[in-house]
Amino acid sequence: MAHLTTAGSAWHEPAPLDPRSAPLPRYGTGSLADLLPTIASGMGVPGLPAGMDLASADRVCVFLIDGLGWELLRAHPAEAPFLHSLLATSMNGTGEPMTAGFPSTTATSLASVGTGLPPGAHGLPGYTVADPATGALMNQLRWRPWTDPHVWQPYPTVFQLADAAGVHTCQVSAPDFQHTPLTKIALSGGTFHGRLSGEDRMDLAADRLAAADRSLVYTYYSEVDGKGHRFGVDSDEWRGQLMYVDRLAQRLAEQLPPRSALYVTADHGMIDIPFDPESRIDFDEDWELRAGVALLGGEARARHVYAVPGAANDVLAVWREVLGEQMWVAGRDEAIEAGWFGPPGEGVDDRVYARIGDVVAAARDDIAIVASETEPNESAMVGLHGSMTPVEQLVPLLEVRT
Repeated sequence: MAHLTTAGSAWHEPAPLDPRSAPLPRYGTGSLADLLPTIASGMGVPGLPAGMDLASADRVCVFLIDGLGWELLRAHPAEAPFLHSLLATSMNGTGEPMTAGFPSTTATSLASVGTGLPPGAHGLPGYTVADPATGALMNQLRWRPWTDPHVWQPYPTVFQLADAAGVHTCQVSAPDFQHTPLTKIALSGGTFHGRLSGEDRMDLAADRLAAADRSLVYTYYSEVDGKGHRFGVDSDEWRGQLMYVDRLAQRLAEQLPPRSALYVTADHGMIDIPFDPESRIDFDEDWELRAGVALLGGEARARHVYAVPGAANDVLAVWREVLGEQMWVAGRDEAIEAGWFGPPGEGVDDRVYARIGDVVAAARDDIAIVASETEPNESAMVGLHGSMTPVEQLVPLLEVRT
């Protein structure tokens, strides 16, 4: 909340955080959107930018662990000894992490991974965003309410481009994900193999990697994120999942065929936010934040705020006054120009522009904008993510080669 400070004998309000001061994703050089295009380009797939410095390999497996941020991994060497031992291999030996994108959330990140595009291009710029065609909020993880996936995200995936170029391409994941809209528009191309257990996924991923001279395999594990949301990243349940996924990664690494590269990464990190009124500000009970707001989108750490017609400037002013010391608060055009949704100055696709909030707010401090009545399940989560802080934004890129 804004408060008065002194400078000499004069009282003044602290300036709100400048949206341009947010630690931006490294679009084009070191973000999740740059990983698969670089890998596929090194395998001979034409027309893709190689924005990262990664050595090419004939067979590549990408193992994405949902919710395993770089800072969380670094803080738990005892629970993840194998993954921790690979930290020096990050970013092709530099020991540095990648960035996710904004917001640092699963739907946005998986779309960036699979399409090789930033959120302002692929068009999934948040957990929930307004659908300009209907005026309703669209949940881009659960795909509710239904809309045509290929109209919502029309670009081909990197997997589809690789498959068309003759690379043996597949995804190995939980069977429930095979026919979801998010899979269709972000992670499809080649063949899908559903396996329930993590061990079966690792074994099959290694088998599929060896199936051809040029192979691109993607596999995924979700429960590190699930336990973090439910119990927090400072819980025994979360640490147990980290121990389990560490064994999975080692199991996969030990089965790599010759001329292979395994990249272990994540879609975002996570932070536990205390359950107190100062840390969790309830939009549904705050008349000041609700004034002039038609829809509240996004999630607790990264909000899209849609104003009633004519009220956008007033909503921006109020959100900056109330939250501007703790959150980067920007108008839509400010956030786009600053580079939140893609490289600074490049803009966003026309179809994506109105999906972004009139006001966009990203948490810098340990706070969350919850909505206890309209979002009861999300508001009850212990671990949260979405913003551009290092614990949420930085993700590993660990490498094993044979």
